[in-house]
Amino acid sequence: MHSITVPVARKKVRANASVGILFLLGLGVICALVGILTAKPAYTYLLNVDRSIVGLTVNYFRWYCIGLVFQFGYNIFSAILRAVGDSAATLYFLLISSVLNIGLDLLFVAYFKWGVTGAAVATDISQAASFAAAYFYMTKKYPVFRFKLSDFRWDSQMIKATVRIGFPISLQLMIVSFGLTFIQRAVNEFGKVMTASATVGQRIEMYLNLPATAFQTTLATYTGQNIGAGKPERVKKGVKQALVIALLFTLFISAMVTVFSGSIVTLFSLSDQAAVYCLQHLRAIALVNIVLTMYVPVFGVFQGSNHSAFPMIVATVALGTRVLVTYLFRYSDIFGHTIIWWNGIFGFGMGFIVTWIYYLSGKWQNNAAIK
Repeated sequence: MHSITVPVARKKVRANASVGILFLLGLGVICALVGILTAKPAYTYLLNVDRSIVGLTVNYFRWYCIGLVFQFGYNIFSAILRAVGDSAATLYFLLISSVLNIGLDLLFVAYFKWGVTGAAVATDISQAASFAAAYFYMTKKYPVFRFKLSDFRWDSQMIKATVRIGFPISLQLMIVSFGLTFIQRAVNEFGKVMTASATVGQRIEMYLNLPATAFQTTLATYTGQNIGAGKPERVKKGVKQALVIALLFTLFISAMVTVFSGSIVTLFSLSDQAAVYCLQHLRAIALVNIVLTMYVPVFGVFQGSNHSAFPMIVATVALGTRVLVTYLFRYSDIFGHTIIWWNGIFGFGMGFIVTWIYYLSGKWQNNAAIK
């Protein structure tokens, strides 16, 4: 029986993985094309970018879109690795990609003076590197994933199952992106100086978010594996450990951003006023994003216990709060333009409250058979 079951199981794993790769790479190509074609009207009318810099903005985004294929490909490879319990490798690839991106930014922008094109190309190359590294690692360590061209066949049933499971998470990310679009529009209303400053701040914020999102993914896999193995008691212990580690990473990165904020701003050759804004922005988000790290990893528990719709609800509440306070206070005497970087304390604070109320209520355990 064992000799029959194992090959059958491996065949199913291989089939699911190949369909996932085919689907995500195809989706990456479609998204890249849509992004390239819609960039100009989106930034001109939807985001209301200052006309003096809209050309640079569109140029950056179009170059960035080229890397979406690698980004989508890396995501499916990392998902496969996490599914076989190798979540550490994906974290290493992500860290390598981030460091490479920073190094290439300095090389292309500061040294070669390629401007926004250099920044976009640096991102594309770092994404391509993580894509290639994940693929070679996966195929070398796990022979079952050494695909042949004939393995890539379209399977509508598998695609439907994949979409059904992944849709709530995808919707969560789309809601976040949609909310940030409205915040970006508010940023652009303050002019190109604020836009330049916020662009740098948002890039640094991506690195501050890495521990939270990385441990969210880790906890999703960890939770699903322990529920499947009939060891649900380990989930809550894992949450505590993951939060401690994620917070330590975030505190370290936040401290580095605070200490070296002046040097970071200097690297991007901002105007004097933009540099002042950016310095304030970096020091604010170094504090604000600590709150984010205190609840986003818990999303992984909800995703791993068949409650993946709840993070979407929290994301909607948090983003809705950020957008609301941004538009309410952007011209007020209390915050004014600083609400661009302080809106997170309201949104993330609301997300923290909603997430922990639900987690501590134990309702997420219902469909996971945890008692």
